[in-house]
Parts: sequence; structure tokens; C-alpha cells
Amino acid sequence: MSIAEDDVKVAALDNEVKVVCIACGREHPPKEANDACLNCGSLLEVRHPLEALRGTINRDWLEKRRQERKFPNGSGVWRWRELVAPIPDEALVSRNEGNTNLYEDGRLAKYVGLASGALWLKHEGENPTGSFKDRGMTVGVSHANWVGAKYVACASSGNTSSSLAGYAARVGLQALTFVPAGKVALGKLSQTFAYGAKTIQIDGSFDLALDLVRAVSKAAGVYLVNSINPFRLEGQKTIIFEALDQLDWQTPDWIVVPGGNLGNTSAFGKALYELRELGFIGPKLPRIATIQAEGSAPFYDYFRKGFKDFQAVPPETIATAIRIGNPVNLPKAQRALEWTDGIVESVTDTEIMEAKSQLDRSGIGGEPAAAATLAGIRKLTAAGVIQPGAGVIGILTGHILKDSDSIIEYHSNPNNPGANAPIKVKATLEDVLKVLGL
Repeated sequence: MSIAEDDVKVAALDNEVKVVCIACGREHPPKEANDACLNCGSLLEVRHPLEALRGTINRDWLEKRRQERKFPNGSGVWRWRELVAPIPDEALVSRNEGNTNLYEDGRLAKYVGLASGALWLKHEGENPTGSFKDRGMTVGVSHANWVGAKYVACASSGNTSSSLAGYAARVGLQALTFVPAGKVALGKLSQTFAYGAKTIQIDGSFDLALDLVRAVSKAAGVYLVNSINPFRLEGQKTIIFEALDQLDWQTPDWIVVPGGNLGNTSAFGKALYELRELGFIGPKLPRIATIQAEGSAPFYDYFRKGFKDFQAVPPETIATAIRIGNPVNLPKAQRALEWTDGIVESVTDTEIMEAKSQLDRSGIGGEPAAAATLAGIRKLTAAGVIQPGAGVIGILTGHILKDSDSIIEYHSNPNNPGANAPIKVKATLEDVLKVLGL
């Protein structure tokens, strides 16, 4: 069967894609903007006809897609469009997101306690606006474009607002971003301003901002693109699709990811489930380890209590991207851990910044939330939870320049391990050579 015939066959299954409430099972039309079930208010998810797709969506199909570099196959998200969303090509808003590198580094493997060649780092900071959010945002904004939205909105701790602003600008939609005042890294906020979003700063946390933007969405018919939007998570699934493809479908033992609103944890569990159902991977799934910052760790506490008696927390951490105290995707994230025998760990801000110094000095770099991944792997390996010879994929969520304030602050303090403060000297050759020891 030719690639064109494959596409026709698969496209015919788009009508079988469903948007379903994970609690009560009510179906919702795919071409409607809903951030919650209209029956019970619970989370929605996109469900694909996996059994029907199994004979067509395979490695040969993927190889043909990869060879066709023209849009939409040049996108690391829309290459997988039959497993993402049934949105017509003419409505897609894309910047060829995805296609991010998978790095190996023996120094970092040694730092976290793994054998050489056992650690791979998937760098989502290489996306167009510098974070993994672009994978979900291309789908969310495309869906908004398809349903005829005029305004798109989000609450954000930084990366979501900059990604939304960039993608909305590409298609000419007005972006509205709600951010906690004084709690967003300037690198992320500057992107939001530059791309033209209307930015509303509120006194309070991200969680309060999300409550407010959801109220605005319902009152004014504004399209919401936070990860409560079921289409957002479909784009984020492709991080796992792409990473396993880069490993030639040799599944690792662990996938480690930082957790804030828990969209990635939720998406990764769904991705692994779907890949198993389609025959891309075997029956044993990699275990997901979600890493939270100690000051913003309600999911960690919930996990430690056997998923009983969840309590939101007032969030505080240097890793602004995961400074969230009441994660909206909690039920989906819990399900993902149950599917994969996953775990949750927490790390301190000190551990995050020390890991970040190692990550940055490797030449790979990342935002503090990305370094939480590395800190978490190190802690879990030291505790014997992850064995030294285990294969581990770590997700780096954002670019090194996303939070330059934290970099300057860390390296300006000579007491910090790995600090690399600037050296002030007189503007003479003698003084320079003396300082350099030459």
C-alpha cells in the first residue's frame, strides 16, 4: 500500500476519534472547545481508534512520513497527526516543533550514578519558543483556529504564556495570559510581551490564576489552552513517540520528568499505553518517575500516602515552571503512574541548582525545572530505586536562557558548588595574566 493510500485509510478513521470524560464517559464533539466534562466537570481526553489503526500505523508508515519533510510531516508533532487530533491541515498552526535532540553525556551519567551510555536527555528546550509547551500549543492553537476562536487564553508560570503568545501571533489570534505577579522568570515574561499577548498580572499563585482564567473562559467564550485542554496533552505525547523512535524502539527502564501541573506525566502515560496497543513497544512499559520541587510537591505527598487525601499546597520553588500547588491533571497523572508502576520523588532547590550547574557545564544546559530531572535521577539512583545499569530517559523541559536570573544569582555566590562568578580586574595585561595564572 502506498503512503497516499495509507493516509486515505487513516484519515477515514478521523471520524472515530472521540473526546471523552475520564470519569463519567460522556462523549463531546471533537470540534467543540471544552476544558471539562459538560456532565460532571471532570477531565476530558482524546481517544483514538487504536485497534483500527494498528494495521496501518507502524514503523514502515513512520519511515515514509519521516522521508517526507514537507509540512505537516516536517513537524515532530504533526508527523503523528493521526494519533494527535483530527484537525484539517489548513487549520494547523505549526513552526515545525519537535525534532529535538536526545543527548548522551558520560559526565552527567557519572554525576547521577548511572553507567556510561545509560542516560539519555531529551532536550525540549530546543523547540521554537524554548520549551516543551510548543508541542502541546501547536495542537491547542490549531484546534482553536479550527473551531473559529477569536481569543486564546492561559494561566502560566512562564513557559505556557510565551508558547501561547508565539503560536497565537503566527495565526493572528489575540492571546490573553494570566501570570502570578513577581513569580515568572523574566526570560519567559519577555517572550510573552514581545509576541504581543495581553498580559494580566495577578496577586497570587499560578493556581489562582488558573481559576481566574477558567472563569473568564466560561464567561466570555475565550478558548482555554492550559493543559486541562485535552488537545494540549495530545501534542505533549509526541515527546515520548519521538524519543523512543530515536532509540530505535528499544524501551528504557525509566522515563524521568519534572512535575508541576502534571500534564507531561499524564501525556507520557497515555503515549506509552497507545504505543503498546499499536505494537510499537512490548508489553512491559518504562516506569515513569515524576520529580517535584520540595516546596511545590503535593503530588509527591499524595503518592506517599497511597493516593489518598490529596492536599494542595502554597507553592514555592526556584524552578518557576513547576511552582504549582494544585495540579489540574492529578487524576490523569495518577493513572499514568498506575499504568507504568511509576513513582514520585521530590528534590530541594539546592539539589536542583547544583544539578543545573552540572547540566549547564556539560554544554547542554536547561532551565531549573529541567535540572530537577537530573537531580531526581541522582537521588533515586543513590537510594537504589534506579539501578546503576538501568536505561533512563530524562526530560529537559526548557532552554537555559528561560531563567537567566537564577543563573546569575547562583554563580554570583562563590559558596555555591560549581559557582563561576565573573572576575573583576584592572584593564592591564599584567593583571589579566596574573588572574589567569599565565
